[in-house]
Amino acid sequence: MEDQILGIHHITAIAGNAKRNYDFYTNILGLRLVKKTVNFDDPETYHFYYGDKHGTPGTILTFFPWENIMTGRRGARQATEIGYSVPENSLDFWLKRLEDHNVTYNKVAEKFGEPYLTLLDPDGLKLELTVSKTADNRLPWETDEIKAENGLKGFHNITINTNKMQPTADVLTGVLGYRLLEQHVNRYRFINDNVDNANIVDLVEVPGEIAGHVAGGSVHHVAFRVKNEEILMHYRDKIEALGLHITEKIDRNYFYSLYFREPGGVLFEIATDNPGFTVDESLEELGQNLKLPAKYESFRASLETTLPKIN
Repeated sequence: MEDQILGIHHITAIAGNAKRNYDFYTNILGLRLVKKTVNFDDPETYHFYYGDKHGTPGTILTFFPWENIMTGRRGARQATEIGYSVPENSLDFWLKRLEDHNVTYNKVAEKFGEPYLTLLDPDGLKLELTVSKTADNRLPWETDEIKAENGLKGFHNITINTNKMQPTADVLTGVLGYRLLEQHVNRYRFINDNVDNANIVDLVEVPGEIAGHVAGGSVHHVAFRVKNEEILMHYRDKIEALGLHITEKIDRNYFYSLYFREPGGVLFEIATDNPGFTVDESLEELGQNLKLPAKYESFRASLETTLPKIN
């Protein structure tokens, strides 16, 4: 099983104001800031990682906050909704909390027999809080206001809008080890049986929908999880054999990555568990310090002045 895809590793999105993003995900949603670093290609921009206590793959939502970026548009060829798993009987807590903090949300609905609550983050990114009908024993990060009985446990699913479902489905099933679990109208739910959580991808087939625009408030890419670099490179060979362009291995300090664009147009990444987020910070200190890749360490003083203060 360890040489297989192990569900979702992380999801990366784009935000506007950095402090607003930090306040929303740590204070209102109660996630832990696991890592505060910079965009490796644009070091004057932060790269935030939010997740659980340990920065466990399958809980990590990351952001590039660009202050003046235009607002994106949800549409086809795009990941459009990020689903979090929340404890049973917690949706009333979240309804009140979102109302108290003036967060845009919809009333509770049901999808594939699971109740869920839709909300928008300050940049318009669409999130869902879902009570899974299968057991989820992951422990949420706790804050003074959000205890374990209500906290976000990690990802439940990611939703992708696509003009034509089958080519993306073929990559999910033929390469990444997913299988079709359920279908309702134009929504197809795929699951990866190698892990118990963060293992669902919903494909929504929307033949006439125009392509979305990736900018503020939208998903940049979806990363799938493997155990180590050896398995990562196995997948590189497999994807390249399909005729898809895939990058060389990239060192992201906290994991190693490959990137390719699936036939439906969404940027996919495959990322390793190793070395993990405690490679340059203790578990207790995660997220408290600005961590820089070695190539930018000599610019630390300048970057600490340029990057906006968030806390």
